[in-house]
Amino acid sequence: MNMHHRYETVRGRAGRESTISKMLSDLVLACRQIETDIATEEARAGIHDRSDARYPILARSLNERYANLKGTIATLEQRVTGSSQHMPVTDAA
Repeated sequence: MNMHHRYETVRGRAGRESTISKMLSDLVLACRQIETDIATEEARAGIHDRSDARYPILARSLNERYANLKGTIATLEQRVTGSSQHMPVTDAA
């Protein structure tokens, strides 16, 4: 039977926050790599203006991926800060 506990243990919460922190660091590294790849592609094509019709397709798709990753990072950071601010308090019985 799958039991859902109303309150997490400190150990469980810390483990989840550790996992999210690791994910965040991996995503930040991915964003840095994508930034480098975008700059490389723009330099190769010699076009840096995204509104230019000749702007490289690879750079366009990398920019979209970069924006998506930044959104994911912001969501995970909110989750980490929100969970550390709202720690449930149990009633002593």
